[in-house]
Amino acid sequence: MRVFTWVVRVAIFLFLLAFAARNTDPVTLRFYFDLAWQMPLVALLLAFFVAGALLGIAAALGVLIRQRRRIGRLEREIDGRAPPRELPPATDG
Repeated sequence: MRVFTWVVRVAIFLFLLAFAARNTDPVTLRFYFDLAWQMPLVALLLAFFVAGALLGIAAALGVLIRQRRRIGRLEREIDGRAPPRELPPATDG
């Protein structure tokens, strides 16, 4: 199974490497006020992928921190270190 996993990883890497090699043409990204950047298409795609991943992580951090606090509070109540108290109802968003 370990060999199969590495074969799939290498195949995906080679596919993405070939994709990057075929998309090196320069593109122009135009902003407002006549501001423009010119860079290879693959670099632009990578930059937008990284920006999207960072925004997704930032959006999930608030929920993750809130859940960790709630779990810690509940664990302290179970251990008897903190008096039980009324918690607000859990929300999904």
